Amino acid sequence: MRNFFQNAPVSWKPRRRRRRSLECEEGCYWPRVKKSRRKACVHYNILVVCVCVCVYSSRFSCGTMSSPPEAAPRRWLHSHDPSEILPPDLLNSIKNSERHPFLLTHYLPALSDVDISPLLHGSTITCKVDSTERYTKRSKVNVCTLYTVKLTHGDFTWTVKRKYKHFQELHRDLYKYKMMLQFLPLGRFAIQRHQLEGMTEEMPSLHSSDRRRASSKPKYLEDYLNGLLENPFCRNYRGMMEFLAISPLSFIRDLGPKGMEGFIHKRSGGHRIQGLNCIGHHQVCFRWSRRWLVVKDSFLLYMNRDHGVVSFVLLFDPELKVNVGQAYTETKHGICIENFARKLIIKCNSYRQAQWWSSEIHRLSKGNDFLQAHRFDSFTPPRPHTFTKWYVNGSEYFSDLADALEQAKEEIFITDWWLSPEIFLKRPATNNYWRLDEILKRKAEQGVKVCVLLYKEVELALSINSGYTKKTLMNMHANIKVMRHPDHVASVVFLWAHHEKMVAIDQSVAFMGGLDLCFGRWDDNRYRLTDLHTPQTANHLEVAEVDGADGAATPLTASEPVPLSQQELKGNTRFWLGKDYNNFYRKDWAQLDCPFQDNIDRNQVPRVPWRDLGAVHHGKAARDLARHFIQRWNFTKIFKNKYKDDFYPCLLPKSHCTAAALPFTIPGSAKASVQVLRSVDRWSSGTCECSIMNAYIHTIETSQHYIYLENQFFISCADKKNVHNTIGDAIVNRILRAHREQKKYRVFVVVPLLPGFEGDITQGGGNAMQAILHFTYRTMNRGEFSILTRLKEQMQDQWTEYISLCGLRTHSTLGRSHVTEPVYVHSKALIADDRCYIIGSANINDRSMLGSRDSELAVLVEDEERVPSFMGGEEYEAGPLTLALRKECFKVLLGADSDPSINVDDPASGQFFTEVWNRTARTNASIYESVFRCLPSDSIRSKVALQQHVPTDGLCHSDPEKAAEVLQAIRGVLVHFPLHFLCEEYLLPSKGCKEGIVPVEVWT
Repeated sequence: MRNFFQNAPVSWKPRRRRRRSLECEEGCYWPRVKKSRRKACVHYNILVVCVCVCVYSSRFSCGTMSSPPEAAPRRWLHSHDPSEILPPDLLNSIKNSERHPFLLTHYLPALSDVDISPLLHGSTITCKVDSTERYTKRSKVNVCTLYTVKLTHGDFTWTVKRKYKHFQELHRDLYKYKMMLQFLPLGRFAIQRHQLEGMTEEMPSLHSSDRRRASSKPKYLEDYLNGLLENPFCRNYRGMMEFLAISPLSFIRDLGPKGMEGFIHKRSGGHRIQGLNCIGHHQVCFRWSRRWLVVKDSFLLYMNRDHGVVSFVLLFDPELKVNVGQAYTETKHGICIENFARKLIIKCNSYRQAQWWSSEIHRLSKGNDFLQAHRFDSFTPPRPHTFTKWYVNGSEYFSDLADALEQAKEEIFITDWWLSPEIFLKRPATNNYWRLDEILKRKAEQGVKVCVLLYKEVELALSINSGYTKKTLMNMHANIKVMRHPDHVASVVFLWAHHEKMVAIDQSVAFMGGLDLCFGRWDDNRYRLTDLHTPQTANHLEVAEVDGADGAATPLTASEPVPLSQQELKGNTRFWLGKDYNNFYRKDWAQLDCPFQDNIDRNQVPRVPWRDLGAVHHGKAARDLARHFIQRWNFTKIFKNKYKDDFYPCLLPKSHCTAAALPFTIPGSAKASVQVLRSVDRWSSGTCECSIMNAYIHTIETSQHYIYLENQFFISCADKKNVHNTIGDAIVNRILRAHREQKKYRVFVVVPLLPGFEGDITQGGGNAMQAILHFTYRTMNRGEFSILTRLKEQMQDQWTEYISLCGLRTHSTLGRSHVTEPVYVHSKALIADDRCYIIGSANINDRSMLGSRDSELAVLVEDEERVPSFMGGEEYEAGPLTLALRKECFKVLLGADSDPSINVDDPASGQFFTEVWNRTARTNASIYESVFRCLPSDSIRSKVALQQHVPTDGLCHSDPEKAAEVLQAIRGVLVHFPLHFLCEEYLLPSKGCKEGIVPVEVWT
């Protein structure tokens, strides 16, 4: 008790007029007691002094332990963020349930104000003093004994090591607490008084005159400790929790084993992040802080024990190193813990304690999947027997996502390149129930924590208005937290983007792929160009034409107000409301803060259909995706000063040992092996990886029969100057190998006919569009590094037997006119041999593949089962998931649903490749050329020819009836890619324009 007043809070201060008194913030003061008049109990060392109850009552709370208070943020002492208030249902669950919910990790600050024991309800703690260690300290005469105490609580077991003096201190503090309880506030400590009154016998004695117990001291200490643990008053004491190394994080099953916990001193600094260690100043200017360290099976963290705030989370990765000694830490009894993102130095009380921490970190992390690089240098291994499901187009993807969000109980993680809060996930929308922002608000009100990571765009280059998205979502509820990254000035990152698209729910189900939750992405297999009066019977089901009462459609003009309220949405039949209806070739998105005002006149301008692929994964694969999000979130929180506040929490990953217990599954999911891949760099997440490119190359090289590539970009074939990824080179080498071996091998490539930039193609399409076309054609057929140039050198015109380059186009009627638009391919997918596929957010270009540029996510799915099929005219064992995905893609592109004669069973046969795939693409392209004279076109090879191009020469203008008849021969949406469009022109922007100033890396 000697340090009782020395450890008082910083709010204590001497009164100016009364030197012999202490005053606290509450205004009360107590006389100082002269040292000579202090009378202490010799046996229990209890000072007979008066105590300031209003200050010290918080230090003796039963449910929470606290170290001596330090200068912590005052807002946690006096007020809380509304989102940190413990919900009553969660409070009852903690008190009465035999398991602590994972959601408790988000309410640790609130536990500081509530008398809740971190122990499991209905479970006892048993201890056993298992062994002893005898060692000398400073002098060989002074022999100390260290007791190893093994503890069990429910399904959790752990070990602590204590000296005899620690037992003495615990015993002394319990008596202090027992005596001082009568001075503490009656209301707040009623539970403790009730427990104290319920004690049937005195506390077990640690001191005895029976000399026989000296020969069996471990057994005696074991009985003593078990005696204390049988008493609720002693068991729930904060000092007992500290003695047993227990915190509110100890018994949360989803965090894995109990692990090791305890107080340490940590040194500030050590972050390996651009801008945080300027000129190594943290090696000279640093401070030591007392923190509670928690080590789990895949991460460690330290927190402020007094206020329940997790300050830092260190995820285990292949760079994890734990070194002990002054040589590594420049401090006595220090430990250096390193991973890819930080070099953390902590200080212990003794050399033995430091060695124990080191060994426990190694023991707990042993066998962890994240301690080594796996196949393709990915941070995760393949996860067998994982429930997964693929999606073609956004309609079913958004619908299943909406249903999954409704199932969320704990957390929702969202990361997107662009997010529009007002999009509807189920359509047509007849009310606001399935609007994204309403769903998130509804879940936040239920206590679910919603964390959103957005790409912070360069506003001069993009108009996605992430600032509006952040403001809109965070104003809805305090449980919704939104962060944007990167900070362009601090990180000096202006050219690269966070391009990932992922939604994780309770770290158990994760949606990902190429679909952002934003305007323009929702579509189905019909690829509609118009949305004037489209009736609907159910969510994205087959429709029938319904006219108004007078037999005419009732279109919505650009000047008419769009339905917003529940009453106005009642009876709505439109799929795309407001900004969701768009044609970015005519006009890019603008004024996103007015989401329900039409961006274009839907009576005059057709929309551009959107084709995309996505997937959903469960179990361990979902936890891998969630772990990636957590890594990025915590990285962003550390990096940006505005997010260092406790309002933005540090997120904790769930342990993979509980991943098999799925809270729900998405209907239609099937089991397969799933491996998470990514492209990340130090600027984006604090680590480096390019496993997506490695997986693409490996899959192409090892494919036996065919590959199907569907991607937004096709920029490859390395020249070691402007382009560096070698995916195109792998395609060339694989085709040449098949040609040498005289074996069948097919390459299907589907890309957008035009890049997704605003620009009038009749005038050349704009500089950005031409720049992308330049590198696309450089990959396909122009220049010495292109695929077709290199193939022609070896096989002349036989290349047509191996590779097909295509785009997508569709048509419709708007008013009384025939209209056509390209189907914009935004997919990022690779299918191989009907046995495996890759779906993600990564384009085939350097930006997505190198890892050092844009951040990306993808998954490699490999079928574990086999079903009978055909390949190359022979019987073949295919994977059921991959086979179904490939057939779905081919049926939509070729129009097989409307023409039963089209057989897509054998993708490698010569009959299918030549007579079905290529003939359909060639016929469709020819019809569109004759009817619409559409661009891009093989007949337009120069800008002079482009200027002379007259689209009105097509049948759609000269003979609409004939055009309608000819268009009936169209099958699907597949057309050949126009390889000779503007082939006589140099398409890179000139140095005099703003696009010409931009580095070439932006386009590649």
